[in-house]
Amino acid sequence: MGILRKWKRLWLLLLVPAAWILTSAASAHPDFAEWYARTVYSGLSHTGNAVTSLAPFSVGELLVCILAVLLLFFLIRFCIRMVRRKGRRGETAAKFVINLVCFFGIVYFLFAVNCGINYHRLTFAQTCGLTVRPSSKVELIRLCDSLAKDADTYRTLVQTDSHSVAKLSGNYHETAEEAKKSFDCLHTEYPLLSAGYGAPKPVFFSRLMSRCNITGMFFPFTFEANVNTDVPEYTIPATMCHELTHLRGYMREEEANFIGYLACEKSSRADFRYSGTMLAFTYSYNALCGIDGSAANNVYTKLSAGVRRDLAYNSAYWKQFEGPVANVSEKVNNSYLKANSQKNGVQSYGQMVDLLLALQRANEKGT
Repeated sequence: MGILRKWKRLWLLLLVPAAWILTSAASAHPDFAEWYARTVYSGLSHTGNAVTSLAPFSVGELLVCILAVLLLFFLIRFCIRMVRRKGRRGETAAKFVINLVCFFGIVYFLFAVNCGINYHRLTFAQTCGLTVRPSSKVELIRLCDSLAKDADTYRTLVQTDSHSVAKLSGNYHETAEEAKKSFDCLHTEYPLLSAGYGAPKPVFFSRLMSRCNITGMFFPFTFEANVNTDVPEYTIPATMCHELTHLRGYMREEEANFIGYLACEKSSRADFRYSGTMLAFTYSYNALCGIDGSAANNVYTKLSAGVRRDLAYNSAYWKQFEGPVANVSEKVNNSYLKANSQKNGVQSYGQMVDLLLALQRANEKGT
């Protein structure tokens, strides 16, 4: 008890139940989560992003590196003290554990208020008026055909590298600013997708992200959208818009993919429209493969040589990273998604097809 009296910071342990209460309330009452996302989170994210946007690099990535060094330092120091303090090992261990629990309590609470609650908000379809329902195979085939034609059209407008693979028409900074601009344009049609956020940040250790099968990451502690720049260039705009969606408070992966596609379509640059369309086509085509391989093959054979070349290049890029590290990373990501009420785990990424089909029906009804 003497140790506990000395540690005034023990009140930090209350952050754990506080975070649990908030996320539980959000899970039970989506209306509360929606209110929180539109008010409290909006204010926090705009302010935090405005501060971190002053730095041209990823503040989140820097913090992770510093944290890794500090954790290693404190672990080594703890081990040394356990060896030297033979008569006080119990007290030393208790202090170490208390400090560690307090630290993770802070992290858990910040995660909850900075993005965790948003996982339970109303769906994007509910707030924007799209009707998501079971769709027929005919509708899915029509969607795949439409996206394939768009991909072929946009492919003729994009630049290519020495290997005849699609590439960006500008450097990273220009592309990031275009992603920001596209989202600001999307705000006019979808007011809940707030304008005024900064551009996505490049990750210095992008190759390491690829080894972990990660293309981008929203860092909720600094309110930054971080992007892997080592990947095939034509995929980068869609990834940027995906992560910027998370920054705006929509955390579900299938919604981020869909909104990212919408943002890419708002761009005046062909490489953005191509990137978003290729993302949408890939998930729609994979969904069709799952129910009718022959129909899917029929769609694929109609693709232009350039589009097929880009798809093959992307597959070859990710194949080189197959192995235990990628497998562990996918399992961790799968567990993370399930822990935040995305019960399908990694498979939830494919559910954007339902939103694409809902958009297709809405567009056909409006014409």
